[in-house]
Parts: sequence; structure tokens; C-alpha cells
Amino acid sequence: MRFGLIGYGLFGRCHARCLATTEGVELRAIATTSEANRAAAAADHADARVLADWRELVAAADIDAVDIVAPNHLHAEMAIAALEAGRHVLLEKPMATTVEDAARIVEAVRRSGRQLSVGHELRLSAQWAPVRRLIEEGAVGAPRYVNLSLFRFPYRPGGGGWRHDPARVGSWILEEPIHFYDLVMWYLEGLGPPVAVNAKGTAVGSGMLDNFSSWLTFEGGAYATVTQSLGGFGHHLVLEIAGSKGAIRSWWSAADARSERPKFRLEVQRAGAAASETIEIEESGELVELAAQIREVAASFAADRTLVPAEAGQRAVVVCLEAERALREGREVPLSWA
Repeated sequence: MRFGLIGYGLFGRCHARCLATTEGVELRAIATTSEANRAAAAADHADARVLADWRELVAAADIDAVDIVAPNHLHAEMAIAALEAGRHVLLEKPMATTVEDAARIVEAVRRSGRQLSVGHELRLSAQWAPVRRLIEEGAVGAPRYVNLSLFRFPYRPGGGGWRHDPARVGSWILEEPIHFYDLVMWYLEGLGPPVAVNAKGTAVGSGMLDNFSSWLTFEGGAYATVTQSLGGFGHHLVLEIAGSKGAIRSWWSAADARSERPKFRLEVQRAGAAASETIEIEESGELVELAAQIREVAASFAADRTLVPAEAGQRAVVVCLEAERALREGREVPLSWA
């Protein structure tokens, strides 16, 4: 599978390393508007063409798939252009910064006949993916409550300060909480989609939320909380699930999300058990999950299928934006999935 990569910032470089070292994958081209990043890409990946114009990469005849790791506001334009050029697309989250752009991408996937997978790589994690299997096996009975909470240091600005610019990032809810909404809906898929969302938060000078808490309600009374604090230190993620017959708890902790020496744990108290048990995990973390994503998405594209479909990425965008509206308007917002 011959890939082109758009974007060569901090995370783009991580993508590039994974593409260059995955069996069956060739990194043919890298496009980035930054002169300094082009120089770095040329030094790091001598076998790949380095381009200033991403449109040239998308149009190249020797590219089968495009990996998009650009600022959020560019995702829709780039993804649609790649699909229309006949390329498969791996699209970093959020798939778009507006509901309208997310819908345009979904339509472009259907129209093009190409595959698009959204970068919700936590679904592939050796730590977070087993939770869904435990729920499906009935280990906790009927799930009633899910809590996902992130406590971390403030976001870095990103190249040109894009991550601190609402016009380019969209919002900080679209950064990491979007992963958590995706996981919650994936875990609770058997209950159907959430029916309402509410939220609270505190804002910094840019108007974006440094502390954010939200509640998703599901049919039958089950609910989930998703919280993020950017006023903390390190990177510390906690998942707690309580069901009618058992419970799950998992956590991941390190100085940074890309740490190669994190601490982590996954425990389950199964239905009927008197105590919890620890599920062994060999490795976990953002870089491990990214490598798994590149490996599995390349295999899926080769088989003309996807891992995380555009419709799933679209639902996560909708929940993020409706959570923002709930906060602005100070009320619970019903979710419509018609």
C-alpha cells in the first residue's frame, strides 16, 4: 500500500515513522507548507518525495492512500479532494470542525467508492479495546454508568499556534474528548446512540475550555460522563464502568501522552465474582496505538474495507459540537440521529 502523508508537525512525524516501518507499506511522498518541516522530512525520509503543495501529492499516480495529519480546519477539504482523486484516506480526528463538513465527507466516501478510516486509534488499543469485549461478554451485566476523565497539562500551541486558534482547531473538545465520546458510544453501542448531552466548563481568554465536564444520556437510563482538565500536569486518563452485575476500571499515567514508559492497569470484577482481577497488558500508549492503526488500516484498505467508518467519526463530531451548545445555552441538548 503506497501512502502519501499530509502534515509533518510533531504528530505527523510520528505517523511518518510508522508508515516507513510498517511491513507492506511504502511512504512515497510527504507534503507540508512549512519550509523547515520540508527540510526535516527530507532528512528523515530520503526515499520519499517532499512537496510544498498537498494537492500535488493527492494527484500523484503512485499514491494509493493519503494519511492526513494537518490542522483540524483543513481536514474536510483535504479528505474530499483525496477521495475524489480515487485515494483511500486515513483522516486524523476530528474528521471535521463543523457538522456540515462532516456530512460532506460522509457523502464523498459514498460517492467515490473509496475507503476512509477516522483516526480513533483507541479502538485498537491493547488496553482500551478489551473493555468492549468484556461488555459484550456480559462481564458487568447491563452497563449503567461510564466515566472517562483526563487530567493533563495545557495543550501545546502546535505549528503556527493553530491549536490555540479557534478558527483552526475548532475547539479543545474536538481534540481529546472526541476520542472519549467515540469510545463511550462504541462501548455502549448495544444501547443505541445517546439521546441527550449536557455540559459545564471554564474558559480561557481565547474562549476555549480549559476545564470541561459533560453528561451523555442513553435510552433506559444509562449515562456517561466525559471530563477533561487542561489545568493539570502530566497525562492521566481514567475509565470507570459500573454495570448491573460487575465493574471495570482502567487507567493510564505518564508525563506525556507519547511517553514510552507509562504506567497503566486494567481491572474487571466480573458478574458473580467476589473480587476484581487484573487483565495483563504488554504495552499501551499513543505511539503503540498509532503503530497498530497504521498496520491495520493499511491491511483494511488493501482488502477494500475500513476500520473506523466516516459515519462513526461524524457522530463523534456531532456530540462534541452539541456539548459545546449545551454549555453555551446552559441546558441539556437532545441528540437527533435521523
